[in-house]
Amino acid sequence: MMRKFQMMHILSTAAIVLLIMITLCGMLSWDTSKTYETVNQYGETIKMWGSGIYARDSYIKATIFIGSDMCMLFVGIPLTALSVIYDVKKKDKLSFLLLVSVLAWLLYYAASLCFGVTYNMLFLAYTALFVCTFFAFITGIYRISGEHFDVPDILSGKPYTVFLVLSGISTFIAWLPDIVSSFGSGRLQLIEVYTTEITYILDMGIISPTAFICLYLLKKRNSFGVVLLSVLLIGIIVVGILVIFQTAVQLVSGVDLPISAIITKSAIFTLLGIYAAILARKLYKTIKEGE
Repeated sequence: MMRKFQMMHILSTAAIVLLIMITLCGMLSWDTSKTYETVNQYGETIKMWGSGIYARDSYIKATIFIGSDMCMLFVGIPLTALSVIYDVKKKDKLSFLLLVSVLAWLLYYAASLCFGVTYNMLFLAYTALFVCTFFAFITGIYRISGEHFDVPDILSGKPYTVFLVLSGISTFIAWLPDIVSSFGSGRLQLIEVYTTEITYILDMGIISPTAFICLYLLKKRNSFGVVLLSVLLIGIIVVGILVIFQTAVQLVSGVDLPISAIITKSAIFTLLGIYAAILARKLYKTIKEGE
């Protein structure tokens, strides 16, 4: 078993090393004294961050990136390291399922860096992180496709159905109003110096449909639905923690956050993350007892 999964462990370890460098550089960029203004492609004056690797990113975006870096350093890296160690030690279905689920969200983070952050000196590190997490995740999915997971009876219950429906809807409607409001002007309201918003694409185009596909597979008692459910549970838990870090950094940095934005985005995802943690505990306990 160890020989089979060795490549995924190597790639995951490489990703951890890259994450340490990337997140530390991001956190060391937290300096609000070097801001400057520039005019974007729409003729608007935009406040820029001006410090570290996020010097050419907007002030608002930089605070989000730094919050994400803090979350990955203090939560994402330890979670990945523990998942790798647990899988090497246990070599069972549960340990492998957890590692694949964590890798899926490392890939999400890597994609956000590669396509969302303004080009900087860490571009090759971002690319390397994306490559490591992508192939580690693909390797994991390939291996896990040969495993059979029994679909626990608890997954047919209302709590998991409600979670999947809420996850599918919330990751869609959280960003939809921003897009709908742009139809008149032809641009996003907070586009600033960017050309698009990668989060909208990933959440609305991948995460939201995955939740409903997972629900369908579980109703059909397809074992791959368990894999997708685990990915979504871990992901929503991480996102719930992530928005706390992002909101905290923005508030400390003086970003004016409307109460409506805090409620519709931060609070909702945090509560959904708590709900996901409760359901994840029940799911993993059931899988462990069934082995």
